[in-house]
Amino acid sequence: MVKESPLKDKVVLAVDDEPDVIETLRDELDICKVVGKTSYEDAVKYIEKNTPDLAILDIMGVNGLELLKLCAENNIPAVMLTANAFTVETLKKSIDLGAKAFFPKEKIGELRGFLEQVMDKSKKQAWEQLFERLGEFFNATFGSDWKKDLIETGPFIVPE
Repeated sequence: MVKESPLKDKVVLAVDDEPDVIETLRDELDICKVVGKTSYEDAVKYIEKNTPDLAILDIMGVNGLELLKLCAENNIPAVMLTANAFTVETLKKSIDLGAKAFFPKEKIGELRGFLEQVMDKSKKQAWEQLFERLGEFFNATFGSDWKKDLIETGPFIVPE
């Protein structure tokens, strides 16, 4: 028997200033209801009236870190999905502000599988899964010393 996806029928708020990214997320997360917003203001209005099961937030163009704060205040799990702001500094800030994960847009095709693995797990477990799954990508992008900047950041210590 095949286990049902924990994403099935979930409501996902996707916020990105690029409509094609939202369409890609709709395609990737076709078992969810993806509500797309292309501006910070529209996302705030949506969050004020709704509680999605998950938010996927771009950082640049939609003030994603401020949206992350709003999601945390409203107990909405949030994943940061970014290209231009994919830096150790924004990774650290995302952890500090309560993101469940920090995912590169160039790995968007792996997002559904990752979310299915971590949807019902704690933030600590989700981050551990992310670093296990994308550790080599992070090393190639940030250099092999990126973990040193994160030691004792957030609610856990980055695994060696």
